Amino acid sequence: MPLVNGMPDGIAMKSHDENIASLESTPLAVPQLRIGTHSFSSRLFVGTGKYASYKLMQECLDISGTECITVAVRRERLLDADGNNILDFIDTSRYILLPNTAGCFSAEDAIRTARLGREILESLENPGYDWVKLEVLGDTKTLLPDPLATLQATEKLVAEGFSVLCYATDDPMLSLRLKEAGATSVMPAGSPIGSGQGILNPNNLQICLEYLKANDPDYPVIVDAGVGTASDVAAAMELGVDGVLLNTSIAHAEEPKQMAVAMRLAAESGWHAARAGRIPRKLYATASSPDSGRIASRPR
Repeated sequence: MPLVNGMPDGIAMKSHDENIASLESTPLAVPQLRIGTHSFSSRLFVGTGKYASYKLMQECLDISGTECITVAVRRERLLDADGNNILDFIDTSRYILLPNTAGCFSAEDAIRTARLGREILESLENPGYDWVKLEVLGDTKTLLPDPLATLQATEKLVAEGFSVLCYATDDPMLSLRLKEAGATSVMPAGSPIGSGQGILNPNNLQICLEYLKANDPDYPVIVDAGVGTASDVAAAMELGVDGVLLNTSIAHAEEPKQMAVAMRLAAESGWHAARAGRIPRKLYATASSPDSGRIASRPR
């Protein structure tokens, strides 16, 4: 089906402001999420890498409804092959930027990168200067975080006044230690970065949520990495996480703009489903029609 303004042809597309006003007027609106000093209506956080062009990235960010986008500070490719600067395609007055330390393999590198990100965002006068998405990777094959280096970097950056959002494994004990170290949010991976495998270990994520939100129900937990499609986002939200951060699943989709729509809707529907109370799973069927007034005889 062809797209018109990022939506399937024939479906009316309201402006972003009209959509927000409409949502805020209904009692079923998803409440704002607060992370540190920032508040968001959207539960979707979107990365800026891997798009075929900066123009496509710009369009997908708009369609996704996100209010927070991540930018890799160490990215050497701020300029593309045509000399375009990524910052020329990002409205820094509209989005809160979340600088990340992608590509760092030591606590020291991540700390230096976080400081650089703060300087860049201060120069842009973007409110995201006070926080960082911390990534300290363990190896180049899995791109899973190094738990010890992540914890060390968290402690140091918190001491320097950063609000630290930690990319982590789905290890409940590591998640708890990161929170105790002062992390503003813990962001367990659903599966390895860019793998598209979705939520591989929902049981561990549930335990992470239990530990992190014990006596602190508003503590923000964001699934970061591994999302492949909209059902993965919905599944994560149904577990009770507060949001999902993704990049490759939109950027490398066959139709990135249509996937951006799907991800936005999945985040909202998953949030509602988590609070609606699903029916229990049962081995046998339960008829939805009443027994009274039956015409046919019941089989034995």
